[in-house]
Amino acid sequence: MKRFTKLDEGFACTNCDANVAPLGYTSRDHCNQCLCSLHVDVNPGDRSNQCHGLLIPTGIISDNKKDYTIEYRCQKCNATHRNKSARDDNFDAILRISQRS
Repeated sequence: MKRFTKLDEGFACTNCDANVAPLGYTSRDHCNQCLCSLHVDVNPGDRSNQCHGLLIPTGIISDNKKDYTIEYRCQKCNATHRNKSARDDNFDAILRISQRS
């Protein structure tokens, strides 16, 4: 059974150094500029994964014309992961990634 722990924190992106503000309506789980994330959760928001590798966006799934899911691959352990896009995500980055996939 999956559990969601709301943990809406700001952070400095380890990939592009952007200062990423808290999201405000759900948990922030990736950089809104480069869309990278860290492999830190087993269940959303629990920060219990020991990998801590960089999750690189590899693809975009369009759920409808407004919602996107970002597909990731961990550079450290090669695991795959998915996160929903956020309202303030860089749409040009979403388009670039979707064109690559």
